[in-house]
Amino acid sequence: METPYPKPINPNQTRIGWIGIGVMGQAMAARLISAGYSLTVYARTPQKAFSLQQKGAIIVNSPSDVANKSDIVFTMVGHPSDVKSVVLGDNGVLSGLTKGGVLIDTTSSDPVLAKEIASKAQSKGCFAIDSPVSGGDIGARDGKLAILAGGDSDVVKWLAPVYEVLGRVTYVGESGCGQSCKIANQITVGANLLGLSEGLVFAERAGLDMNRFVESIRGGAAGSMVMELFGKRMIERDFRAGGFATYMVKDLGMGVNGGEGKDAVVLPGAALSKQLFSSMVANGDGNMGTQGLITVIERINGKSV
Repeated sequence: METPYPKPINPNQTRIGWIGIGVMGQAMAARLISAGYSLTVYARTPQKAFSLQQKGAIIVNSPSDVANKSDIVFTMVGHPSDVKSVVLGDNGVLSGLTKGGVLIDTTSSDPVLAKEIASKAQSKGCFAIDSPVSGGDIGARDGKLAILAGGDSDVVKWLAPVYEVLGRVTYVGESGCGQSCKIANQITVGANLLGLSEGLVFAERAGLDMNRFVESIRGGAAGSMVMELFGKRMIERDFRAGGFATYMVKDLGMGVNGGEGKDAVVLPGAALSKQLFSSMVANGDGNMGTQGLITVIERINGKSV
């Protein structure tokens, strides 16, 4: 399959649409505006789009309107049900995307849904790439996201200029593979967050200075990007969300519950992580950042948080 346009992407000519302006989406969209791209934005709560509007974004009334005014449409919403509604609904992206248009879904979503969207996009002469991201709010702000792209490889190559504004893209395979890669990423991140949480709780109970503890182990086998991103936040009780705990429950659930028959995988660590993040949600902390997992370990150990 050829790339959708004979002309390369150019900030002065390529029109970009954006749907979903939460913590991550807001920062990603702002970076594209700063890079010179014109953005058309849809937000269910229009007030949330005000800061982007001040930067020059045009606000419209539906996902279909966004698609009709765009060559490339990004989505960054919450759950697979939101993706389905925004993309496949009566006023969804595919109802307004013109032939040759490209949808890029950066939501952490369902691989099966990603394949369905790609198939329906192809049937109307369009393209759909599932490319969820990892790196949290800091990565989104600084343009250092890890971007996991599934779909047509030629289209992913053509999209390189916009991806470069947001971070580093890795092509991981056919449609759905981006979402599968993100689920595997979240399984790994969840395990790292749990290990770091338990290490910090143990270190504090042992009377160690937690900052010194982190500094002493960060260069060894225990060091990780999770520690770099969240270690200081955990110690300083900064639980502001880059990625919500409730979304981690969703992502881990897709891993734990995904696959049937020969495709089924037993994931005891992911199941435990999901249970602990679910405890955060039950405690009323679902909108905390994922680094708030330490509060669950603290509660288990009798600490009032």
